[in-house]
Formats: sequence, C-alpha cells, structure tokens
Amino acid sequence: MSTVIELIESGAKKLEEAGVAFGHGTANAFDEAAWLVLWRLKLPLDDLDSVADRPVSPADAGKVAALIDERIATRKPAAYLTKEAWLQGLPFYVDERAIVPRSFIAELIADGSIDYWLGEHTLRVLDLCTGNGSLAVLAALTYPDVTVDAADLSVEALEVAAINVTRHQLDARVTLIESDGLKNVPGPYDLVLCNPPYVNSASMAALPAEYRAEPELALAGGTDGMDFVRQLFADAPSRMSEQAVLVLEIGNERDYFEAAFPQLEVVWLETSAGEDQVLLVTRDALVAGAGVR
Repeated sequence: MSTVIELIESGAKKLEEAGVAFGHGTANAFDEAAWLVLWRLKLPLDDLDSVADRPVSPADAGKVAALIDERIATRKPAAYLTKEAWLQGLPFYVDERAIVPRSFIAELIADGSIDYWLGEHTLRVLDLCTGNGSLAVLAALTYPDVTVDAADLSVEALEVAAINVTRHQLDARVTLIESDGLKNVPGPYDLVLCNPPYVNSASMAALPAEYRAEPELALAGGTDGMDFVRQLFADAPSRMSEQAVLVLEIGNERDYFEAAFPQLEVVWLETSAGEDQVLLVTRDALVAGAGVR
C-alpha cells in the first residue's frame, strides 16, 4: 500500500517527465503533485508533514493517479481540475471562465506595502479586471472600512467572482460591474487595483498550453502588452480622487512599460518575484502626463 508522500513523489516524477508547465499556484512538480494528491484525498493542503506517511488504499491511489493523468493529458492548470485556488491563505472558486488568480498585488495588500499611500480618505476601492474576484475580496477583508467595486469586461468572469464574493460573505461591500475598462465605473476611487491583460504578442504566441487554457481576454495586451494600460492611464484621472493611487501589475513587461511611458513617475513595489512586476502611480503623476509614445 502506498503512502501519501510516495504518491506525491511518483506524481511529481510523472509531471516532470511529461514536461507540464507550472505557474498557476505552484512553481515546481513536487508542489503541484502535493496539491493534487492532498486535494484528491481530501487532506489539508497546508500540513503535509502530518499526513506524509499515511497509507493510501489502492482505490484512492487509483483516483490520485487518474487526476495526475488528467493534468498531463489536458494540460489544464491544476486549479481548473480542483475548481479551487488559494491566494494569501484564502480559498477561491475558479473555473475556465476566469483566469487562475495569482496576482502579486495580493502580497502587497496582505503585507501592508501600499498602506503608506492610504489613509482615512481611502473609502472607495476599484478592482479593475477582477477576474474571479480574489483581489476585491482580499481588499475588502484587509480594509474593513472600504467598499469595493469589482469590474470586468467578461460576464462569465463576473459569474465566478459572484461565487467568491458570496463565499466570503461580502455581498454588502463588494459590487460587481460589467465594464470595458473604466467605461461603466463612475468613481471617484481612492485606490485602484488592476491586474490587466499585459502579455505582449510574441510572448502570447509562445505560451505553454496551461496558459492558453485560460481566457485570452485576460492575458493578451497587444504588440507590446500595453494596449489596455494606455487606455487605463488616459481614463483613470477622471475616476480617481485627489489623493488616489493606482496599483498596476505588468508582469515581465517592465521594458515595454518604460518604453511606452518614459516620462511617467511611478514607484516600483517589491514582491516575491522582484521589483519589476508591480508599480504604483498617483493621480497627480497621471495628470502630469503619461508621456505615451
């Protein structure tokens, strides 16, 4: 009879040999296998040590093997198979209607990195491109005095977000809005969070299958990845209060960002992935001129 850790190790070996891609909540084969094995066996996802040597019946081992095989065959992110993703210790429902939540903005909310720019004036928050609603939920839970608008162009993504808003009992404080960019969100907001489509076209063409399983709308940002951001910066000042700030994730596109906005004064925020993934810009800086090329 196999143990939990043996199933994880054999699953990791299979994932590695199959060449699957990671990055949707895990960064390597072992962590991905651990997630799938523990979830399939209905064991705590955050306490492997206490269950590692637990024996697993042949029937349950067969269920685990089938899930690992499904992950390899479909090339879908694990979160789409489990219908659950975790961000900053919180569980979120997710399926193919929305991108798998993994924004580094979640770290910045949780560790207080942006609190310097906030204050008693911070009462209205916008989570633009909300996807499954995870950043909106995290913001509402972290800042109990704020109300949050969560906007997305995709009605299907908003359906997923609604599940998470209700799951975390935030229906009274989080409002979901269908909007193409800022068109349907009146503001003014004191804090804008945005993890937009920012992948440049060359990178889009080279994405592994796991990323192509996600809605393209949530990823593709045009030739240099900055199409959405250009429109956002043009529209944002009119939706922001005087002291407002915008926190924007741009992934690995810093070079393209700086080429598009060479004169814009921004603050790069440190995350677990470095200091080039997320930036903060004030309303004053945007008004002063984005210097778009």
